[in-house]
Amino acid sequence: MRGESAAPRSVRSPPRLRVRWTIFLYLFGFGFVAYFQQRGITVASYQMMPQLHLTQEQIGWLLWWMLLGYTALQFPGGVIGQRVGARRMLVIISLVAFMATLGVPLLPLLLTGSALVAALLAAQLLLGASQGPIFPVSTGVFETWFPSRQWPLVQGLQSMGLQLGAALTPPLIASLMLSFGWQRALAWSALPVLALIGGWAWYGRNTPAEHPSVTAAELAELGPQAAERVDEAISWRRLWALMRNRDVLALSVSYICMNYVFYLLANWSFLYLVQERHFTVLESGWLASTPPLAAAIGSGIGGWLASVLGERFGLRIIPLISLPAAGLLQFAAVGAANPYLAVVALALCFGAVELNEGPYWGAIMHVGRSDSMAAGGLMNTGGNLGGLICTPIVAYLSGHQAWTPCFIIGTGFAAVAAALWLVIDPSRAAIPSASARVNMAAASG
Repeated sequence: MRGESAAPRSVRSPPRLRVRWTIFLYLFGFGFVAYFQQRGITVASYQMMPQLHLTQEQIGWLLWWMLLGYTALQFPGGVIGQRVGARRMLVIISLVAFMATLGVPLLPLLLTGSALVAALLAAQLLLGASQGPIFPVSTGVFETWFPSRQWPLVQGLQSMGLQLGAALTPPLIASLMLSFGWQRALAWSALPVLALIGGWAWYGRNTPAEHPSVTAAELAELGPQAAERVDEAISWRRLWALMRNRDVLALSVSYICMNYVFYLLANWSFLYLVQERHFTVLESGWLASTPPLAAAIGSGIGGWLASVLGERFGLRIIPLISLPAAGLLQFAAVGAANPYLAVVALALCFGAVELNEGPYWGAIMHVGRSDSMAAGGLMNTGGNLGGLICTPIVAYLSGHQAWTPCFIIGTGFAAVAAALWLVIDPSRAAIPSASARVNMAAASG
């Protein structure tokens, strides 16, 4: 619970990386792995479709079921994460995600036909459900381990990890599957996550005060929050207050709209380049890595800018500028006569979209405070509804060789996402922290 006192420690801090940044690197790794696991099937689908007799729309449904599980467990996963703690929660969900990832290449060895399709859908649903809590739980860790001025920065940097994972996936999976087939490519690339899970189980802690390597100097840098943990005793009254909060609602709806564009670029760039721009599979694998690389750079820059510009100004001005720009860049991509210029426009568009990860997540942390896991889960539920909307639309339209309308729809969603930031104010009175609630209860008593 909040208010626990830290054990006495040496005042002198050794000249080394602060423990909180090592904790951050583990969370960076979990985000990297999650997006690698999610994106692998989008590249492997090029061989899966003819070998397993799947249509492009069926691949779209596999992605949709993953997103369904991912979306459904955002808010419940954040609440459960608050109750059981980030250290235990991340181990459990990562092991489940690992098993679900292995299921996709192994199931065709056992099943065929409609039974195989049903099993693949179940594996994707399980993968999404197990990964759903990762980012809400990470948000609670950042709220406890980092000062508020760095919240947009660490959120932007973690989003950079997601996009680096997504950028590595097309060239790695494409290269492996051309040499060994899609099943071995997915199976072998899934194994390194076990080292990450083991390292976190040994090193991770829920709060700085619990970690044996945190010095008194680092505790002093963090202030009173160093002895606090994410509030475990979250009540239904507080959950209802979160769901009715004006800024939480506006952030969630805006995130829905932004994530239509996000999932369009993240999940469909490879097939767009093969089918519409007529690149080869291997060339598309490398070119499809450029949008997520640009997104990774954008995430880091956006988080840094939001931290530098401050809570009131920095968190709002970035989406108000970059989201309309992302809409215009989608027009430029589909209208480009040169296919390489289309790749550049897609990359710049994805970079403009991902400039906003630090502002969105930094804003929800300012609103949610000690309930950041639950608040982040609510916002990311909205965000992934954008993916649930995007996936069947793009699967249907692209299956009928109508790629241009996919991007025109995205332009409209980007404009609405930006407009909603006109009513969002992260500096508005936030939901009280746990310690503040204790003080209010004592005063009223």
